[in-house]
Order: sequence, then C-alpha cells, then structure tokens
Amino acid sequence: MTTSRASTTARECGQLPAGSVALDGGDRLPVGARVAVVVSRYNDAITEAMLAGAVATLTAAGLAPGQLTVARVPGAFELPLAADRLAESGRHDAVICLGAIIRGETTHDQHIAAAVSRGIEEAARQHGVPISFGVLTCGTIEQAIARAGGIPGTPAPGLSGTPAPGLSGTPAPGLSGTPAPGLSGTPAPGNKGSETAAAAVAMVVLLRQIAAQGT
Repeated sequence: MTTSRASTTARECGQLPAGSVALDGGDRLPVGARVAVVVSRYNDAITEAMLAGAVATLTAAGLAPGQLTVARVPGAFELPLAADRLAESGRHDAVICLGAIIRGETTHDQHIAAAVSRGIEEAARQHGVPISFGVLTCGTIEQAIARAGGIPGTPAPGLSGTPAPGLSGTPAPGLSGTPAPGLSGTPAPGNKGSETAAAAVAMVVLLRQIAAQGT
C-alpha cells in the first residue's frame, strides 16, 4: 500500500493511534490504469498548455502509452456531459476536466462556472469514478495564463481583455493532436493541468486502497 509523506510523518509524531490504517493515495498509477482528459477548446491556448501539463504529470506517474484518451469539447459548459459519458463507460479509472472561464462584462461566467462544477461533482458521485476539476475561473486572461504555467513564446496580441483570435474556436497551429514544441516535458510551476492530473492519480490509488480494505 502506498502512503504519503504526510501520513508517515503523522505516525512518527504519534498523531495516529497504533494500528491505524492510513489511506492517502499515491503518485504512481497502478499498472493498466486508464485515464481520460476532457479539454475545452474555448481559450485553447490556455487549455492546451494545461493539457500538456496534465500529460507530463500522468506520464511521470507511470501512465502507459495507449492508456490515455483525450476528448475536446466546444467550451467549459460541455465538460460535465463528456466527463459523465467517459466515466459511465467503465473504461477509465479517472477523468480530468480542463477548461478556462474568464470573467467578462456580465455574470455569464458565474453561471457557467457554477453549472460546470456542479455537473462534474454529480457525475463523479454517480459513477464512482474520480473526475478532477481543472477548470480555471479567472478575472483576467493574464491570471489564466499564469495558472496554466505560462504559454511558451510571446503572448498573442489581444491577450488582455477579450480572447484573441486563436484563443477560442479551433486550436491554434501546433496545438491540435500532440502538444506543440515546448508544451511537452516537465510542466511549468503552477500549471493547473499538472495539479489536476496529480489529484486524479492520487484518487485512483486511494479508491483502490479503499476497495482493497474490503477484500
């Protein structure tokens, strides 16, 4: 059983009674684990950077080639339905949702964010599959870029204010299919995609630990 450093420290400090079982997940995926990632195309320069971070983290966690499914949806609002269907299929041990909701001049972003978070949580509980919430809810484009670990190269004109051409709709050149050069490898610090993938890995391990308790 894999335990985290925090749990080991807790035992050493006497915070857990003798004989207690600590189930804290881990950072290595079990052999044969499959993961699906649902990515919003809207603000895709940001979400594709998050996807690159997620893929790097999953690879570091031992995800085998061919065990990853990536589904792209038009926007954040469509994330829960796609995640629900992927979880329902029974073919994936975890689903990761990546999107970027940026505040505009109205309260539209608040309604979208509320619906997305509620839908993702409900799908996870209904199917018993971890569905990690990697949806940015930022006040500005600059904040979103920072939480995506930064975007390689010089930001495109119009990155402040409303999304610039190429940030919504179809992926920018080189961002469709495999990550563009500079987006693969070790994700930049603060990449929300990487953080969300790490949470998904921990939950996959944790649920298996919980299931093993009953055997």
